[in-house]
Formats: sequence, structure tokens, C-alpha cells
Amino acid sequence: MAKQDDQFKKVISHAKEYGYVFQSSEIYDGLSAVYDYAQNGVELKNNIRDYWWKAMVQLNDNIVGLDAAIFMHPTTWKASGHIDAFNDPLIDNKDSKKRYRADVLIEDYCAKIETKINKEIAKAEKRFGDAFNKEEFISTNPRVVGYQEKINTILSRMGKSLENEDLADVKALIEELEIADPLTGSRNWTDVKQFNLMFGTKLGASIDTAMDLYLRPETAQGIFVNFLNVQKTGRMKIPFGIAQTGKAFRNEIVARQFIFRMREFEQMEMQFFIKPGTQKEWYEQWKKTRLKWHLSLGMGEENYRFHDHEKLAHYADAAADIEFKFPFGFKELEGIHSRTDFDLGQHEKFSNKKLQYFDHEDNQSYVPYVIETSIGLDRMFLAVFSNSLVEEELDNNTTRTVLKLPAVLAPNKAAILPLVKKDGLPDIAKKIVDDLKWDFNVVYDEKDAVGRRYRRQDANGTPFCITVDHDTLENNTVTIRHRDTMEQKRVKIEEVRNIIKKEVDVKEWLQKM
Repeated sequence: MAKQDDQFKKVISHAKEYGYVFQSSEIYDGLSAVYDYAQNGVELKNNIRDYWWKAMVQLNDNIVGLDAAIFMHPTTWKASGHIDAFNDPLIDNKDSKKRYRADVLIEDYCAKIETKINKEIAKAEKRFGDAFNKEEFISTNPRVVGYQEKINTILSRMGKSLENEDLADVKALIEELEIADPLTGSRNWTDVKQFNLMFGTKLGASIDTAMDLYLRPETAQGIFVNFLNVQKTGRMKIPFGIAQTGKAFRNEIVARQFIFRMREFEQMEMQFFIKPGTQKEWYEQWKKTRLKWHLSLGMGEENYRFHDHEKLAHYADAAADIEFKFPFGFKELEGIHSRTDFDLGQHEKFSNKKLQYFDHEDNQSYVPYVIETSIGLDRMFLAVFSNSLVEEELDNNTTRTVLKLPAVLAPNKAAILPLVKKDGLPDIAKKIVDDLKWDFNVVYDEKDAVGRRYRRQDANGTPFCITVDHDTLENNTVTIRHRDTMEQKRVKIEEVRNIIKKEVDVKEWLQKM
């Protein structure tokens, strides 16, 4: 656990030092759980969003985009259930005066048990070597089986208690497990209470006539209320999807873990409208499709897993999370939900407007069912960034810090470096910059020795360094250096564009799906 904490601290520190993420309003001591994306962070974030959009919208002829407003009529949130049911179960420690999400305390307890399972697996792998069968060991080792049964029992009980709104049993579970305040070790807990997460605001110039509004807590409802508008104007036939990226806001009382859980965040969602009765097949298909998208980035299949929900939301008949191994353990990265016809049915009821689809093949009208894929852009940013940050020991007994971002997502694709600041080398380097910048984000760097510049670009995540030296004057060649392998190769200047394009082109990466 201490090792994980140290790694996470390095991630946070590196994000600031290299211009990825800053604390919001830092000169005024910041604002809790609100962050700004800096010059490199905004590029990485844009590239992740673009990578998702191309895979979701551009490559699917039956999925279109939308950009709905943040402000929506307040009845929207009554219909969706957010006013009545969008709550977190919170518990306070009487001694430390700290507030926690009760479900997260229990999940963290289970995560510690899971750490014990992983230790047993690691010991067995070391003992048996190539003969080790991981699946068989997990299913037959008494200690591991016991640990897993304990986790399942705890999470199942918690899920049922939350579903039945039995908050007293949630507190009883915390007490039975002897869960303590992570900061002080105190077990002096209050009762568990529900807290609504929506931010309220007002619309109108006069206090007397202003309308009470909410900052949207999710982007999905903007899609649902526009379902018929998009379907008719786009002449869409079921099955079809509507995708959207945008800001959402939640008054997280227990915001933590850097940009993993924030009060202002961005979602990338797609609602896929289908014929009732086909939801099981589409649900399984979208689970596979979304996992393939993640795996196309090459961040390691072992870092992903599915988690099926024990407790289903009021609108769902099936739900699963794609969890990613963050520095603080496996946590939700993306959700795939079978939302049935709840949302469109509720908006039809509250608006008194028909939100139905006429199926010409079956000659009938119906309220479509929906499969949702929803990923947090900020969480995806953290997954990519934390997974990419490594320290490597080199052959000369030195170490280097390198940010091995997937090249397709890297903020800058190449750094152009004149070996020295004289002899016309900067002029050639700047000409290369002017030529490449039409196709890629590139940077020019002439400060310090070239070795230090290489290290700086490694730490910044730049996939290529292009060095202009005195040989360039003679034969029009440059040295191209690869970030991950540190391999250097002499190439013609006119070849540089194609070399970079092959490594960073979205098509090359998404075809892995």
C-alpha cells in the first residue's frame, strides 16, 4: 500500500511539473477537487476525446453526435429520478470529524482482502514457475477461495442494503468489519445518511421570478430528451446511437484521489437505442467492443477487468464496469448499462409528449430500450497518465523518468533539436518545425545539452526527438530518436513526416480493434 501511495504521489507531482494538471485557483490556495488542465494536459485530454469520438461516431454509420446544453428544464431531473434518488451514503467519524462514503469504506476493505489474494498468487507463481495455472489456483486454493467468498459476501450484503435503503445495516456492516477511520484509526461512527449530489442554481434576473435549476450531474439526459429530434432529422433507423462529450457536475462531499473523483468533470457517453427484447445481445456486444477500444491503446490486458454490479440502478436490468488498475487499485473507468426503456418512458410521462419509434418492418410503435456506454474523460486521462509514467534503470547504472504515453495520444509528437545554437543549425530545425506543424503538434527545444533535452522530452511523453547536426548541412539527414527504445537512426529530412505518421496515426491504432 505504501508503494502504491508513493507511485501516486509521483504521478501527481509529475503532472504538475510537466504542465499537465494544475490545482484550480492555486494562487488562492486552490479549490478542493477542482483542477485545471495545463498546456500539455489539454492536448492529451483533447487527443483522448478525439480517439473516442472517431471510434464511436466517425467509424459507425449508425451513431451520430450531439452537444446538449448544461442547463436543462428542472423537470428533466424529476423525471430521471435524480431529484429523489441521486444520493451517496455518507458517514462521519465523530473523533476526526471527517466524512466518508460508506460504500467506499467497505469497498476499500475488500480491496485489502484482494491484495492478500494477489500476494498468494504471486507466491505461487514464484514457486511453480512456468507450470503455474493461475485460473486453477484461484478456484482451488483454500485460502484464496476463502478470501474471495468473504469479498463476495460483504459486497452482496452491502448491495442489498443500499438497494433496500437499509442504511442501519450498512453502518452495522462497517462496525462488524471493524473498519476504522483511515486517518486516525477511530471507529466512532455516526449513522449513515443519504446526501443529494446535484448543484443547484437559478435562472432569471429577478429573485422573485428566478427558476430553480441544476447543473447537470450527467450528460445522458440531454441525449434522451433529444432522442426524437435526432431520430427524425437524421432519419435514423433502430438500432442507432447518439454520442456526446461534455461537462457534468456533482457535489462530491468525499472527493479524492486527484482527478479520479472531481466536482466538475467530463463524460464521454453513447446511448444506443434498440428494439425491446434485444438488450441482452447488445449489452454483451458493447461490453466486448468497449474493452477492445481500451486494449487498442496497448496499456496491458492485465490492467483491465469487468465488474458486474450486485446492486442495479433503478433504471437498469444489467450493468458492468470496466475497471482499470490505477496506482490505488482497480477502480471503475467505464460503465456499460442496459437502461431498459426507463429514461424515454419517464420523459414521455412527465412531458406528455410521445417519445416512440415507429418500426416500419414490424409495423408498430414502441419506446426503445437503451444500452449506455459511459466513460469519464478525466479518469481515462488519469489511467493513461499513471500507466505511462515509469522509471527505468539504464545500462550505465543511471535511471530515467519516461512518460510512455501511447504515441497517438501524446501532446507533442516530436521535438526538433538543433545540436548547437549556431552554424545555421537552428534555422534548419525551425524550417522542419514549420513544415511538420501542419500535420502534428511539434516543439522546438535548443536549451541545454542534447542529452538533457532527450531526458526532458522523455519525461514529457514526446515519442520522437529529431536532432539537426553538422552532418545535416552536408547530406540533408537528421537523427531520429525513439522515446521508448532510445534507438537512434539517421534518416533523410523528407522521410521524417512518414516515420512519425506511421506511429501516431489514429487509423493505425484503431485498426487493432
